[in-house]
Amino acid sequence: MQAIGRPDAERELHGPLAVLNVASARHRSWRRQLADGGARGRQEIGVKLTEKTQQIRGLEVSRIPGLFQTPEYAGTLLDSLAQFRGIPSGIEAAVAARMRRQEALYDPDKTFHFVLCEAALYHRACPADVMAAQLDRMYNLVGHNRIELGIIPFGAQLRRTIPHAFWIYDRRLVIAETISEELWLTADEDLTLYERAWEWLTDSAESGAQARRLIGRARASLDLV
Repeated sequence: MQAIGRPDAERELHGPLAVLNVASARHRSWRRQLADGGARGRQEIGVKLTEKTQQIRGLEVSRIPGLFQTPEYAGTLLDSLAQFRGIPSGIEAAVAARMRRQEALYDPDKTFHFVLCEAALYHRACPADVMAAQLDRMYNLVGHNRIELGIIPFGAQLRRTIPHAFWIYDRRLVIAETISEELWLTADEDLTLYERAWEWLTDSAESGAQARRLIGRARASLDLV
């Protein structure tokens, strides 16, 4: 297995981030990761990563990004995760950490650029009222001065197919998830490929008023549930 440690990445993993020793492991199974601190432990890692990052770019396929989630939506997803993994719930603490991470949205030194597939507005792992409130929040985030939010419509033509969700932290780290593990990638060739994928997919995304229209259409569909 190829090591991915870099001096700057290794320094960032002191303290709470030491639980994810990417200096010696490129892949980390969710079983091991959640065993180290449960759902809350992984959320605390996210808080620290976000604190140390000025620009976050991300692609989400079927869910709302954690940085934009309401507490109720986050709680539903985290509870489902705990059940799926067979770990103790501890949801209240995990949700609190995820909400604390969102404080970064108001940091004038940070920017956030996210692209969502339109499916993320419809895939519902929560009650309809929770999803409605979540979509209301997404609608209001469009146009935020430090957030660029794009939606890839169902019928969009793509320069490449959509692989999976991933987040890019500055230009030093990509995190991608599978069902069994989380990948932390820092090699230049990996960063270049993920940046290209993000840019190509951004070309197919609607923003501004068109993004609001897509979110509003998904929100209106909930009135029929």
